[in-house]
Amino acid sequence: MTEVTLYTRKDCQLCDDAKASIRAATSLHRLPITLHEVDVDTDADLRARYSSDVPVILVDGVEAFRHRVTPEVFTAYVRGGVRPSSLASEKCVPCRGGIPPLAGEELAALARQLGNGWRIVDEHHLEKEFAFRDFAEALAFTNRVGALAEEAGHHPDIYLAWGKVRVTIWTHKIDGLSRSDFVLAAKIDQS
Repeated sequence: MTEVTLYTRKDCQLCDDAKASIRAATSLHRLPITLHEVDVDTDADLRARYSSDVPVILVDGVEAFRHRVTPEVFTAYVRGGVRPSSLASEKCVPCRGGIPPLAGEELAALARQLGNGWRIVDEHHLEKEFAFRDFAEALAFTNRVGALAEEAGHHPDIYLAWGKVRVTIWTHKIDGLSRSDFVLAAKIDQS
């Protein structure tokens, strides 16, 4: 039996969505799990640790997801398949400027961790083009990315055309790439 702990709080739509995804995965794929919900607001240490960073999902005591999970990704994780990018579980941190953009090996290491077809262009920005069957699917994806960007407080350039969307990400305050750009890209891959 797989032990799943969901750190949550009341009136948290993301928490409700995560719980619904876990329950859907459990019933659709007959996953043998035990779900424990923990309201972080009932414990001062948990409230301090997770603040507004819920939901957090642990699988057998190991942090597996933050903020979002789909039934398919949750099922793959529990069955020992593909693990989500650890970048996607991080939070975008606002850049205050005054730091140099990523370069060299640090940039290359994050690019390897991100993968999934993202290109680094001139060590300045990330870019990826997504293909869709029609305009409606491309528009729906654009809206999901827009909502995700708004939630993260980090806004990419988005080019929408029939059957495709191109996303370009960089940190404007440093005119280059920061870790948050890779975090947002990984989150977009999961949207």
